[in-house]
Amino acid sequence: MKTILFILPDLDMGGAEKIIVTIINNLDKTRFTPKLLLMRKEGYYLKLLDKDTEIIDIKTKRIRNAFFPILKTIRRLKPDIVFGGWGEVSAYLAPIIPLFPKIRFIARETNIVSQHVTRREIKFFYHFYNNYNTIIAQSEDMRLDLIQNIKIKESKIVKINNPVDLDLIESRLLEDISLPFSKEDKNVLAIGNLSYRKGFDNLLHVFSYLKEENIHLYILGDGDDKEKLWRQKEELNLDKVHFLGKITNPFPYLKNADLFILSSRYEGFPNVLLEAGACGTFSLVNNCKGGINEIIQPNINGKTATIEEYENFAAEIKKVVEEEHDGEMIKDSIRKRFSKEIIVKQYEELFTAI
Repeated sequence: MKTILFILPDLDMGGAEKIIVTIINNLDKTRFTPKLLLMRKEGYYLKLLDKDTEIIDIKTKRIRNAFFPILKTIRRLKPDIVFGGWGEVSAYLAPIIPLFPKIRFIARETNIVSQHVTRREIKFFYHFYNNYNTIIAQSEDMRLDLIQNIKIKESKIVKINNPVDLDLIESRLLEDISLPFSKEDKNVLAIGNLSYRKGFDNLLHVFSYLKEENIHLYILGDGDDKEKLWRQKEELNLDKVHFLGKITNPFPYLKNADLFILSSRYEGFPNVLLEAGACGTFSLVNNCKGGINEIIQPNINGKTATIEEYENFAAEIKKVVEEEHDGEMIKDSIRKRFSKEIIVKQYEELFTAI
């Protein structure tokens, strides 16, 4: 049996945290013993983590202060595999890997690194990324970026898409939630951190071309750009745009929306796009890097357009919300390619082979 030490900052509501919890919960426990090291034992996904999973809480807020506690934990536990589940933490760990020649180190990268990593000190640590035995890219876009721009050896990269937990989604859909959606008009949904990367500023410009239409936009999420986006909404007089904040159960919103929009400037492999499909909802997606073309099957579960072409994107929204879409076909599109059973098996095969 192999012991795997997963490392994350916390279990807050983020894509990386959700994926690691899904992997841990669904690993074959007769073959693997997962342990989870957290910089801070906090976050919504703690309640979803398998209760038998050992958690090591090193109680630190900054990554730079976590370096020696993580090193000490690895020496004490002597796991077979150390799994860096979050890009910046994995980068900081890269230089110490040669100290543990008997331990296999895996990093799961979380974004298009060349676009996402801007801090000079983090960029420096990526010079040691080839120390990892294996680096997991979630999409072909991410794989090529690691090779071409971060200079990672192609032989070290394994592409594994993100899983979607259909059982969890179905159970959360049973929760009785009162939705703010209009009963007379069309309801469009967007979800994500309110940051530049998610492109909500572009989406608001798009909706400035839809003021006269009976279409409402609901945005779920919080973040540093909240005030800026609120000001933009007011300046554009967007009465039919609604910011709802962070929602712990977005699935009823996804299921009941007439359309889901992903406006991101770039992604790693967007979990929310998988979740929209798992809820049977059609998606309109900005044609950005990050596995979009691996998820979207045109006119089956979604379509792509260029969001910076505001008027054209608005026209696509008007068109799509009036179309009929087969919810079961959309669900099947996701289930047959990205179910947790399919993806966790790929992780198990990697953990066995490494």
